[in-house]
Amino acid sequence: MNQCAVTNSRMVKTKASELGFHKVGIAAVDGVEPTEVERLQAWVGLGYHADMAWMANPHRQNIRLVMPEVRSLICVALNYYTADQRPNGEEYGKISRYGWGRDYHKVMHKKLKALTTWLQSLDAGISARYYADTGPVQDKVWAQRAGVGWIAKNGNVITREYGSWVFLGEVLTNLELESDRPSTEHCGTCTRCLEACPTGAITQPFVVDANRCIAYHTIENRAEKLPEAIAPHLQGWVAGCDICQDVCPWNQRFARPTDVVEFQPYPGNIAPKLIELAKISDEKWDQQFPASALRRIKPEMLRRNARANLDASKQDNDPESNYF
Repeated sequence: MNQCAVTNSRMVKTKASELGFHKVGIAAVDGVEPTEVERLQAWVGLGYHADMAWMANPHRQNIRLVMPEVRSLICVALNYYTADQRPNGEEYGKISRYGWGRDYHKVMHKKLKALTTWLQSLDAGISARYYADTGPVQDKVWAQRAGVGWIAKNGNVITREYGSWVFLGEVLTNLELESDRPSTEHCGTCTRCLEACPTGAITQPFVVDANRCIAYHTIENRAEKLPEAIAPHLQGWVAGCDICQDVCPWNQRFARPTDVVEFQPYPGNIAPKLIELAKISDEKWDQQFPASALRRIKPEMLRRNARANLDASKQDNDPESNYF
């Protein structure tokens, strides 16, 4: 590794920190890792991606199909945890923490664009492009290779400093940079996430079946009704699911409030009433979720998710009750 690459890496990390990223690591593109490709192919082959067809995109298996001249990936993480807690009570719907505040894509893209623009300004020959859950890039794999954190048994990336409450992004560049050591895995013998999942979506350590995942069904499933194997087990979740993160010892021990103001919860996102969500109008949905990642969950889906929870609660508590 030449001294120039080392110097450039230090400059990149300093700039990323100045822009507000909480973690930054660098991974060299020195060939496709066969085991990582095989793991993805096997996962798709089992149909565990459900109807998320983009997960089977060949570009995910070879970063050079995304950017032929790429030599390095600058991987970043942004802490989104806030100290707010959901209230107890079956009358409330649960929204995943990632969706409480401003759309993370907007926040991440603004910072990533600034980092990319700065990088390109260093030399006319530097090319770069950025992604934050928006392109055919295995962001978790690269984050681990860049030393940002490790892929846990629940499929999330855990960082030592913030747990798994982080958004991931990356900048691909043709610039040669000094790479960091890959993260090692520190889940140990813990299986709390597997045991806590009410639908058995974590079929074995490090393997998640989207067909059984509450987060998948509440966010991505466009069907009129949720599967019978899923609907009774939502436990109040209407937008995503944090169960496997909430029980994680790393999160319980190391979660710390973010300094990103945009991630502070919007009114109504911490304790929405299921009965209100079940009847929410398209207009009210538009008003309640401005500039929100939750806009991916269309109003008819949100109503469906809330009603499925109410139906499950009715069956459990009072078969004679009628919510509508």
